[in-house]
Amino acid sequence: MAYYGGTELTGHPDDKWGWAGSLALSIKNIPTGPGDTINLQGVYTNGATRYNIQDLAGSAGANTIFGGTNVPGAYQSIGFGSAPDSVFVTGGQQQLITTYGFRGAYVHNWNPNWNTSIYGAWAQVNYNGTAKGYLCGPAGNGVGGSLSNFFGAGSALTSCNPDYSIAQLGTQTQWTPVKNLTFSADFTYTRLDQSFAGTVAFPGSATIGKPAAVYELKDQNTYMLLLRAQRNW
Repeated sequence: MAYYGGTELTGHPDDKWGWAGSLALSIKNIPTGPGDTINLQGVYTNGATRYNIQDLAGSAGANTIFGGTNVPGAYQSIGFGSAPDSVFVTGGQQQLITTYGFRGAYVHNWNPNWNTSIYGAWAQVNYNGTAKGYLCGPAGNGVGGSLSNFFGAGSALTSCNPDYSIAQLGTQTQWTPVKNLTFSADFTYTRLDQSFAGTVAFPGSATIGKPAAVYELKDQNTYMLLLRAQRNW
């Protein structure tokens, strides 16, 4: 919990309880092979975002993804997806963020040394109307809300909406030639479907080398290949 200002003397919003619920199903010894499994899980959260989004969006529960653009005058495109537990403004109360989603995986054992899994996940992040007003302003165009401190002069939003969904689809193959030694190859596709539209004057990021420039607000796709060797003692 943060304060309205820099110290506790500036006050803070009232506490609120968040919660999360999930249902899971594991199906084992299916006809496709010995040891094959199907695992499914559904999750719903209100003010407890990390129980749903963390695996998809990293420990911070946030995504800022860059890509190409065909918009004249734009340097690149950018997609935003942020999933805090709550948002508030000075003098206001916490507005809890709601998420829901599901994930599943199928694991097939080719033999005692080789197995392949196919997995997928999808999650939706929703801000209530008050939270959207805090972020995007009364007109819903990013002017007058707290995002106006980030969307600098030169931004031209046609939609200011922090709601988004994120999905992943992947496959992993593991080879265990001897006990406690495993080599794996993991390929993952991620889709960020965000609801902002227009262009934004992004202030830049020295951490990742992105310059301050105009960026198109756009849905984003990423691809990742992870090769790993693991030895356990």
